[in-house]
Amino acid sequence: MIWHPDKNPINKSEAEAKFKRISEAYDVLSDPQKRQIYDLYGEEALKSGQIPPPQPSSSASSSSRVHNHHFTIASTTTTIRRRFGSTRVMRRIFMLRFSDPRAMAELAVEEAVEPGKFRTLEEILTVEIKPGWKKGTKITFPEKGNQEPGIIPADVVFVVDEKPHALYKRDGNDLVVNQEITLLEALTGKTIDLTTLDGRNLVIPLADIVKPGAEVVVPNEGMPISKEAGRKGNLRVKFDVKYPSRLTAEQKSDLKRVLGGTS
Repeated sequence: MIWHPDKNPINKSEAEAKFKRISEAYDVLSDPQKRQIYDLYGEEALKSGQIPPPQPSSSASSSSRVHNHHFTIASTTTTIRRRFGSTRVMRRIFMLRFSDPRAMAELAVEEAVEPGKFRTLEEILTVEIKPGWKKGTKITFPEKGNQEPGIIPADVVFVVDEKPHALYKRDGNDLVVNQEITLLEALTGKTIDLTTLDGRNLVIPLADIVKPGAEVVVPNEGMPISKEAGRKGNLRVKFDVKYPSRLTAEQKSDLKRVLGGTS
C-alpha cells in the first residue's frame, strides 16, 4: 500500500488520512450489509446508522441498463463515397461518480478519490465503416455508456446517417444519377463519362434513341452489398431530354424532311 504511514514519513499526516479512507472503503466492501447501505443511502447514513425511509417507486426505473447514445456519423464527414469502406475514430467523454465504494476502492490506492466526487474520463472508440452500410445501421459498444453505482454501464450506440452526394443518390443498393442531354444527342447518340465513387472513369455509350425519362442500367456499378462480399447494386442513369426553346422555319422544314413529314 503506497499510502501506508510507515512508507510516507515525510507526508505522514496526509498518508494517515488517505490510508484511513482506503481502510474504510475496504471495510465497506468486506461487509455486504454495509455495502448495501452505502450503495442506497451514502456515507452519512452508514456513519450515523440512520437509514431514510424507502421512497415510492417510479415508473421510470433508474436501473435500466441500456441508454442508447446516437451519434450521427455523417456529421463527421461520412458520405456515400466513404460507404465503400473507411475507419472513423469517435471520442467519448463521460463523468464517473465515485459514490460506489467498489469504484472508490479500485482507485483509492493510487488516487484516493473521495466518495461523491466526479472525475471526467476520456476514451477513444474506433468505428470501422463497412462497405455498403445503410442509413440507420447501428454500431453498439456494450457497457461503454453512462456509469452509475450498482448498475451495469449502459451501451453506446452509433447510428449511421448519410450526407447527400453532389452527383449520386442512393436507392437501396443502387446508385441513381440524372443526366441532361439535348434533343440532338437523344436522337443521334452520345457518350456519357462519369467518375465513380471509388475514382474510376466510367464510359457509357448511348447508341439507341433516348426517350424522355428513359433509364440506362449499368450492372454492378452501384453500392457494395454489405452482406454479400464482392457484389454491388446497379448504377441507374436517368435522362432528361432538353428540347430547344424555338426553331426557325428552315429548321422545322429540315426536321419534317428528315423525320418523314411533309416539307
